[in-house]
Parts: sequence; structure tokens; C-alpha cells
Amino acid sequence: GRRGPDMSKTILEMNHVTKRFPGVIALNDISITLNEGEILAICGENGAGKSTLMNVLSGIYPYGSYEGDIIYDGEVCKFDKIKDSEEKGIVIIHQELALIPYMTIGENMFLGNERGHKYKINWNETNARAAELLKTVGLKEGPQTLIKDIGVGKQQLVEIAKALAKNAKLLILDEPTASLNETDSKALLDLMLELKKKGMTSIIISHKLNEISYVADKITVIRDGSTIETLVKGKDDITESRIIKGMVGREIADRFPKREPKIGEVLMEVKNWTVHHPLYSDRKVVDNVNLNVKKGEVVGISGLMGAGRTELAMSLFGKSYGSNISGELYINGKKVQLNTVQEAIKNHLAYVTEDRKGNGLILSNPIKINTTLANLDAISRHTVIDKDKEYNVAVDYKNKLNTKCPTVEQNVGNLSGGNQQKVLLAKWMFTDPDILILDEPTRGIDVGAKYEIYCIINQLVAEGKSVIMISSELPEILGMCDRIYVMNEGKIVGELAGSEATQELIMSKILSAGKKGALA
Repeated sequence: GRRGPDMSKTILEMNHVTKRFPGVIALNDISITLNEGEILAICGENGAGKSTLMNVLSGIYPYGSYEGDIIYDGEVCKFDKIKDSEEKGIVIIHQELALIPYMTIGENMFLGNERGHKYKINWNETNARAAELLKTVGLKEGPQTLIKDIGVGKQQLVEIAKALAKNAKLLILDEPTASLNETDSKALLDLMLELKKKGMTSIIISHKLNEISYVADKITVIRDGSTIETLVKGKDDITESRIIKGMVGREIADRFPKREPKIGEVLMEVKNWTVHHPLYSDRKVVDNVNLNVKKGEVVGISGLMGAGRTELAMSLFGKSYGSNISGELYINGKKVQLNTVQEAIKNHLAYVTEDRKGNGLILSNPIKINTTLANLDAISRHTVIDKDKEYNVAVDYKNKLNTKCPTVEQNVGNLSGGNQQKVLLAKWMFTDPDILILDEPTRGIDVGAKYEIYCIINQLVAEGKSVIMISSELPEILGMCDRIYVMNEGKIVGELAGSEATQELIMSKILSAGKKGALA
């Protein structure tokens, strides 16, 4: 390979790579250079082309299906399949981990890469080598441990050990910390830095900006399938706001749109609401909760994972979670019994789930069908669906919410996360709710789409509707909410005005509640 001016060897060049799909240019003339032993971060909004780029690099999209050249270690790559790139030492780790839960760590590490022969595997060698690699990635577990018995953070480290077992020279991590907590994320990033000391070259795809600035030597920003710029640590300004500007093409001086709250009277009130676990009926999951939300108000529910926020929301929404639920629910001052989801919808309550794929959308169906799913009556006459009406409603919401899709006939599964989330919002807005409970409405979507969803929330409350927003992202809670309830272990442990709330204040409420609980 060629040596750069600083004598480091260029290991990878992608020159003028363009990848077209019917009707879409996914990558448009992208070029990237990576030196040996560097960590390159690639960031950009969802749908910017990051994953397509990696699929081209690893041979999932074979040579000949794209324009331009990939030069790795001095030669042009003509990969036909992923095996070809792995033989060269290019290994991708996807965020959906490919480990088999009921096999051991050792078995997983050498799957398809067996020691000895396929039919007579050398287990001693396998486990010895596995143990060695586990030590390298900082895992204390032995190779005989079953995958299902270790957490996601450790599974990520096993994936890296597995890549090392394939003699990886270029490690590509796609959103590696998406489902990890802070401690596990830090361990993973520190491992990347350790491997770098040993000469490993890595690419990390992530939109967690604090992580990128922690590990990356270079940051390449991709927008709409093109490389916008590459920032170099120690030379360029790599602050979060600088990177965001590159990603979205505008300064989000304020990541949250401004809003003049016009708050009316109480629309919904919850009194002494208690919910037990559906299976372990002696376990309280929601414990004597009292809260209210006013017209035109965004109320946040903050808390750690497992605080009972989703369970609270689902139990209010037509008792779609829990057993022996007690307490009272008032809408517009009138006591209501919402025993089914249908009754909740009829009383103008909507619950938008964080789980887009599980209970929110049917990915194999078009946008237009998903949009009208929860309110078929409105587009039917005598239970026969009026196709034109269905189509028009979907187009109307596509325009209202600025959903990026070629047509509403397109399957939802083909959209980026942010656009799927908009279809989900459209689905529930079409039920004409007065109260929307939004559960992690921006989980896993990029900065630009987040901003648009915040604008939609502001618009809803400007129309006098009420929004209850459950979010684990404190900046989002602080940036959007008029009032904040803090939940911990099924209880409300604090209520703050949006104007007085800070991250520290919210965390201290959660933590002091936890301490009280431990002593009680």
C-alpha cells in the first residue's frame, strides 16, 4: 500500500463508490481513506447510506453491483460474498448479534471457522484458543459458558473475540452500543482503543456523538448517500454541534423546537393506580401512581429501564398490560372504565409504542394500510374499506409529517427508522386522540428525524391535545416537557416543573428513592 505523508500505510480506499437501487441512489460518489491502526467513525442520519456502504465493503453487495473501486491492502477487491472479505481480514459485527444462545461461547466463536476438521473438531484447541481470545477482549467467562447466560454487553465482546479468531485486520462495528448501557459501552470502546494499540484498524458506525469523539481518529460524515466531510481529531473541531451540522446540514443550535405553552385545564387524571405483574400476581409493577395531564401540555415520565413506565402506559391504554389493576381514571372530569384497547381509542386515548416492529407496525404491509389500521371505521362503509379514502388519508399524513418515501404503496419495512416512526404516529393521530402517550418516540432514530418528531409533538399540543412522553433520554425530557414525573420501581418519586428540572435533579430523585427503597 501507499504510505501517507506521516509514513502510515493506507490500508483501505473506497474510490468514487456509487450504488443504485431502483428509483434511489443509495451511495453517490463516496470516497474514504483509512490508514493502518486508525479508528474511523462514520456517522450520518438513518437512511444516509452508512449500512449500504458497509454492505458494499464486505461483499454483501458483490463486485459489479456498484460503481467505483475498493482498494484494500494495495489491491482492488472483487468480493462476491461476505466469506471473500473475511478471508482478507475484513470482519463486520452487526448490531443484531448473530450468536446462538444455547451454544457455548467457544462453539460460537469458531462456528463456520472450526478448528481441526468439520467432522472431527479439535475441542481442546478450540477452547484453548477461545480462552486466550476471551482474555484479550477482557471477558472472565470461560469458553464453556452458554451465550444465553451472559448479558448483551458481554455478547458484543464475544462477537469481537470471534472476529479476532478470524484474524480480523479491519474490524467494522455497526452501531455496536445501540443496546448497551453506559458501563458496557465504555468497556467496548476501551477495547477498541486497546486493539488499536496492537495495530488493529477499525470502522465504527454510530450516531452517539460522545462515543465517536471518544474513540475516533477521523470522523466521516455521510448525508444523503454522499461523503460531506472528514474531520480529523487534533486538527478539526469535533464537537457534537459541529458533527450535527454536518449530518443534517443545519445547525441545530437548539435541538428542540421552541414552543409557547398554552396550557388549559386537566384533561386526564389517574388516581391510586396499581398494577400487578401478569404472571407473578403478587408483584406490584405500578404502585399507587397519581398523575394528571392538562390540555396543551407535554408531560414527561422519566426513569431508568424497568421503572414501570411502559407498564403504566399500557395498563392505562385499555388494560393492555397487567393483572388485578386498581385505581381510578378520569377523562374530562368524568370517571371512565377502559377495559379494552377499543374503549381506550373510543375515549380518545392513544398509546404509541417504542417497539415499532413488535406491536406497532406490520412491516410487510404498505404505508397506506399501516396508517389506517387503528381506525378502519373512518375509511369504511358498512365494513367495506374504501381504497381511495385509505390512499388519500395515507398521503395526507405523509405530507403532514414529512415522511420520506417514494409512495404510500411502499412497504413500511423498507423505510428508515425515523420514517417508520412517523407512520406509527400517523396511525395513532388518525384515531383522532385527545391524549397521546408516546413511549420512547425517538429511540434509535437520527438527529434530523428526531427534530421533526418534536415539531409534530409541539403541533399536537398547540391544537390543545395532551401528550405524555416516556423517554430515557434526559436531554429530550428537559427539552420538550412542561412538567416531569420521575418514576422508580413502580412509584412516582418526584414531580418537577420543566423550567426547574435539570439532569442532576432528576437523577438525584431516582437515586434517593432507590436508597429509601433499599432501607425500607
